[in-house]
Amino acid sequence: MGAGHKNQLSYLFFILLAILSFYAVFHDNDIGMIAASIKKMKLSYLMLAAVTALVFTMMEGVMIWYLLRVLQGKAEFLQCIRYSFVGFLYSGITPSATGGQPMQLYHMKRDGNSLSASTVVLMTVALIYKLVLVLMGMAMLAAGFSVLKENLGRYLELFYLGMFLNTALVAVLLIVMIFPQSARSMLLAAEGLLVKIRIFKKSEYRVYQIEQFIQSYQNAVMFLIQNKKQVAAVMAAVFVQRCLVFILPYIVYCGFGLHGADAGTIFMIQMSIYLAVDMLPLPGAQGITELMYRRAFRDVFTLQYVVPSMCVSRGISFYFLLIFSIAVCVIYHIHFRMRKM
Repeated sequence: MGAGHKNQLSYLFFILLAILSFYAVFHDNDIGMIAASIKKMKLSYLMLAAVTALVFTMMEGVMIWYLLRVLQGKAEFLQCIRYSFVGFLYSGITPSATGGQPMQLYHMKRDGNSLSASTVVLMTVALIYKLVLVLMGMAMLAAGFSVLKENLGRYLELFYLGMFLNTALVAVLLIVMIFPQSARSMLLAAEGLLVKIRIFKKSEYRVYQIEQFIQSYQNAVMFLIQNKKQVAAVMAAVFVQRCLVFILPYIVYCGFGLHGADAGTIFMIQMSIYLAVDMLPLPGAQGITELMYRRAFRDVFTLQYVVPSMCVSRGISFYFLLIFSIAVCVIYHIHFRMRKM
């Protein structure tokens, strides 16, 4: 199957999920009442939420810019900001966000950045992102388990699954870091087993990809070891970036003029939703995110505002950023074509 055909299937799957998500949200609700409630939100808070979402996305570009400068001595700031929107767009429309980094790497290479430096930067950002997310999840389990148990209901098991998958991924990456040759042997053995039981077809290219992953990861590990201060700075930036997206529902809460729930509770609920759906093989975690939001925030926003708040919060943190990312990519493509002509 060609790459173009795969992309078309990804787009169709994304659109189908979007339609099903909208149906799940609105089929048992009065759209007129939801719209009337949304109109009650203060414009200043709506703008603040939109700016917060944009800063959240652009911070990844700032980290890429910072690390590229460390590795290759130079990097264009605006280009790096564009890479963050490219990553958001293709992560949002592909299962398990698998399309983001390859497209970022393609754009970085096309702009003249070193392929090896670009690979190390993206691997470093991805590793630190997962590590920070798992550490924040563990801290939340230790300090706010009662909040999770009270608000997640039957979705608490999904949160456990999300924590397990993210922790397992971090553990695998750490094994590759500490025992690269053992990790290489394990991955090749697993690939051989899947070929033997006919889940995968025999592929030399897949073996090459495994070898490249191990090598790229080892390069990233060497960078981490040799640049501890820079890594610490990126970890702090990732923590702030995560906090921005987790606090966004509280901005929406204030925008509706609601009172009674504290920022910490809303922060932890949103973090639990994010952790629960982060590793699911659904483009943009559509559908399950909306359903989980309605259950988790039901008591916080009350029945009158839980769906309107979800429309605003999810609309800004995902659909607005997706549209903005498409606009950035289209403008760049037009500029690139004109420059070539």
